[in-house]
Amino acid sequence: MRSKTRWFVSLSLAAVLLLPAAFGWWALRPIALAQAPLEVSVRVGSTARSAAQQVHAQGAALSPGLFALLARLGGDATRLQAGNYLIDAGTSPWQLLRRMVRGGGRLLSVTVPEGWTYARVLATLEHAPGLVDDVAGLDGVQIMQRIGAPPGLQPEGWFFPDTYMYAPGSSASALLARGYHAMRRKLEQAWAQRAPGLPLSDPEQALTLASIVERETGRADDRARVASVFVNRLLVGMPLQSDPTVIYALGPRYDGRLHRSDMSVDSPYNTYVHPGLPPTPIALPGVAALDATLHPAPGRALYFVARGDGSSAFSNTLREHDAAIQRYMIKRQPAP
Repeated sequence: MRSKTRWFVSLSLAAVLLLPAAFGWWALRPIALAQAPLEVSVRVGSTARSAAQQVHAQGAALSPGLFALLARLGGDATRLQAGNYLIDAGTSPWQLLRRMVRGGGRLLSVTVPEGWTYARVLATLEHAPGLVDDVAGLDGVQIMQRIGAPPGLQPEGWFFPDTYMYAPGSSASALLARGYHAMRRKLEQAWAQRAPGLPLSDPEQALTLASIVERETGRADDRARVASVFVNRLLVGMPLQSDPTVIYALGPRYDGRLHRSDMSVDSPYNTYVHPGLPPTPIALPGVAALDATLHPAPGRALYFVARGDGSSAFSNTLREHDAAIQRYMIKRQPAP
């Protein structure tokens, strides 16, 4: 019995000695990184645990629980500063904690609104103050590969519209990576909660349709009804016939007005000519457009036309639609 007691006491003492040693080894051991160096962002108001969760989500193998314990032991649990941090190969949790306590320095911001195209996002980042343009000369697929997207994914539509804070010296690719992963999370959440019976086979198709809904209307109360029209058209095999897809197809040739000849432009993005969805999104959809697309309003409307005040008139039949065009569009046109 005494030998068993001595063995238990010895084992307990060993555990007491080994646990702090193991924790100290973890605190001083380099953090495993998805890529090195890795730029991460920590939001304002973050605790040590939530900061570690953000860092982990951005590609660093950092335990939120252990990092929070490390901060408490160091008396720094509530002293972390928001900002952008560059984690080099060899950086330990303790070094990262000290860096976060000191702060990431001055934060700048860039706003990416809903409805922007990928080209406009790139042009904005190119001229953003203090942002290092490390994607110059790369095509869209190469940029997407650099930021961790699946091989071959086209960039259009894949950056979540938001205001992004960053520290001077941050890279454009790091900011794009944050935008991409934010959009991926929002899309996955919306897709998981989608309404049944939608004619969409995967989240990528939902993103494409949401980008069209985003560009078709800025009215919150019309968004789900516009989405319903497009969903109804896909269900019955009608072309989407969306003007914003033609504008996207025209690119720099668009002069601010759509002409009759534009409706026959030879492009897979021209939904007057090609049935179904275009090959990629045409813009950045926001959360409201995603929600509307995946929860369209009930109804059988197949047509809508702008009233001229920002709202739309919806019709179930072509005859009703023609009457709405006469009422809201033709009468608005100036006399020749």
